[in-house]
Parts: sequence; C-alpha cells; structure tokens
Amino acid sequence: MSPLRLALEDYLSLRRSLGFKLERAGKLLAQFVVFCEDAGADVVTTELALAWAALPEGGPNWVGHRLSVVRSFARYLVFFDQRTQVPPTGFGPKARTGPALSVLTG
Repeated sequence: MSPLRLALEDYLSLRRSLGFKLERAGKLLAQFVVFCEDAGADVVTTELALAWAALPEGGPNWVGHRLSVVRSFARYLVFFDQRTQVPPTGFGPKARTGPALSVLTG
C-alpha cells in the first residue's frame, strides 16, 4: 500500500472520529490518491492537485470543490511530510482570472 493511501486512511479515520462523515470527500480523495499513484508520486503537489481538479467533470464550482477537498488533506499531510504542497485558495466561480487560474485553463 502506498504512503499516500495509508495517509488517506489515517486522515479519514481521524476526521470521522471527530464526527465528519466525509462520504463524498472520501471518494474524491481516493480518486486523487489513485491519480497520484498513477503519476508515480508519493507526495501531494500543487501541480498534481490542479491537474486532478481540472479533469473534465464540471465547471469552476467543481474544480474549486475538488481543490478544497485536496487542500484539507494536504494540510493534514504537511505535518508528516514537509515536501507536501498545499494547493492555493482562490479557485471557483469568484476567481475566473489571474495567474493561478491560468494553470487550469492553459
């Protein structure tokens, strides 16, 4: 089992013990971890998070939601692996321009 998959299990277990259900977030994060594994990554990077969030499943709201889920996970991971990059805020329907969004739109 990959380090990211183990970390995800720990993260979800901890958050759920605090009363968070994380049903949809858990599924999304599992998909993200598979995406990272397929890329050969053992650490979350902003580049990976942005690439995964921009997959063609929806518009800016969807991208923002997916990044938010990864951002929470990355904030947890950074305590255990300082190579972890926490994706930036500012994505979604209110952030349609700017240098960060250009990463998503090419």
